[in-house]
Amino acid sequence: QAQLVESGGGLVQPGGSLRLSCAASGMSFSFYRLGWYRQAPGKERELVASISADRRSTYLDSVEGRFTISRDNARKTVYLQMGSLKPEDTAVYYCNARLETNDYWGQGTQVTVSS
Repeated sequence: QAQLVESGGGLVQPGGSLRLSCAASGMSFSFYRLGWYRQAPGKERELVASISADRRSTYLDSVEGRFTISRDNARKTVYLQMGSLKPEDTAVYYCNARLETNDYWGQGTQVTVSS
């Protein structure tokens, strides 16, 4: 059974950095498009960054230049390196893996940016 497990969230001061990880199991990882989404209280879930099987990446405008998504197919892990964090980046961050009709989600990890 496919599973995604996120880690790396926490409390960080404005301007700080965090790296989120998402470890996958039970899937042919290298074929999947991977994404990081986030959902802040009272707001809809939004796509933060995605990376295709051939490693093309896309970013939400507000994180472009501050966040970097990457994947390690050997470790079946996708990362989100976040820098210059702002209070508005505070949210639960979710990992997603998608291939045709297969659509998997992690349980989420909380990121709080506050002084």
